Amino acid sequence: MSDRIHNFGAGPGVLPESVLRQAQQDLWNLRGSGIGIAEHSHRGKVFEKVIAEAEDDIRLLAGIPDNYKILFIQGGATQQFAMVPMNLLPAGRTADYLITGVWAQKAHQEAGKFGSVHVALSGEGSKFTQIPPVSEIEYSENPAYVHLTTNNTIYGTEWKTEPPVPPGVPLVADTSSDMFSRPIDVTKYGLIYAGAQKNLGPSGIVLVIMREDLAEQAPKTLPTLMQYRTYVKEKSLYNTPPTFAIYMVGQVVKWILASGGLAGMAERNAEKAKVLYDFLDQSAFFKPSVHRDSRSLMNICFRTASEELDAKFASEATKKGFDGLKGHRSAGGMRASLYNACPKESVVALVAFMKEFEKANSA
Repeated sequence: MSDRIHNFGAGPGVLPESVLRQAQQDLWNLRGSGIGIAEHSHRGKVFEKVIAEAEDDIRLLAGIPDNYKILFIQGGATQQFAMVPMNLLPAGRTADYLITGVWAQKAHQEAGKFGSVHVALSGEGSKFTQIPPVSEIEYSENPAYVHLTTNNTIYGTEWKTEPPVPPGVPLVADTSSDMFSRPIDVTKYGLIYAGAQKNLGPSGIVLVIMREDLAEQAPKTLPTLMQYRTYVKEKSLYNTPPTFAIYMVGQVVKWILASGGLAGMAERNAEKAKVLYDFLDQSAFFKPSVHRDSRSLMNICFRTASEELDAKFASEATKKGFDGLKGHRSAGGMRASLYNACPKESVVALVAFMKEFEKANSA
């Protein structure tokens, strides 16, 4: 990794080194055009090819059928907390939310500003250390949609499969922290959104994959940029989009395709997570924070016996070149984010350091 340190940050997260090196070149001169990617007009033929390639590659990677649209929207996933109900929650209907962490809570709270919302499932009783069994889900009568957060970055839990939903009800998913980390059947969802800054690229852009018919449900009185139909009709080019971010998403997707596709990513991610979880399971010093059946492959949370030792570990790890291991302020402990681009070598090095720390600090 030359002069780069080990990046375990929760987001913005690590990017593939080969993508960063290509971006260095393309910032100066994109594809022999004499102009860098950040300088190209979004209306020019060079960028039109960039965004078309990104869309085509995403469709190929995830096997997305033609009746689903791929959209690039400025902002982050938090903006989608509002945009989803603005477009999909009509007056007199209720939206159901599956609450498995803070970001799911925030999505639910934001949706409540636009209509009736119902908590169909909550993991708050376990302090979000486990995905509750689907048998506990209690849907409202004929919900407009069901919303879930597939991976919970703060607590380190992850849905292993999609929950069952009532017939004909669209499933909406925030997949920001595990997007394209494993195979996904897009047809099980009505709408998928993901902030790019964890597995897809830099911050400032959201990838939305949605069934085309759902884009027409929104009231036309909504602000133009808050209507999904605007991005469908204008192919994400209604106004100037974050061109460099879209380029980067496209490059990351090319890297995933060249690395074995989604099946290859799933195998790679399982191997990395196993290295760390296996150590945590046999350690008498470090302990994983969540139930085994809900463990995330993306965000692995753990702790020592005391907050003082947690703080000491995070501090010493930083000095040794392991960045981003301090847990979220609301959860404490430590968190290692093993996104797609995180190399296995970084995880092996982290475990070696953890063994040294355990030996030096055990009573």
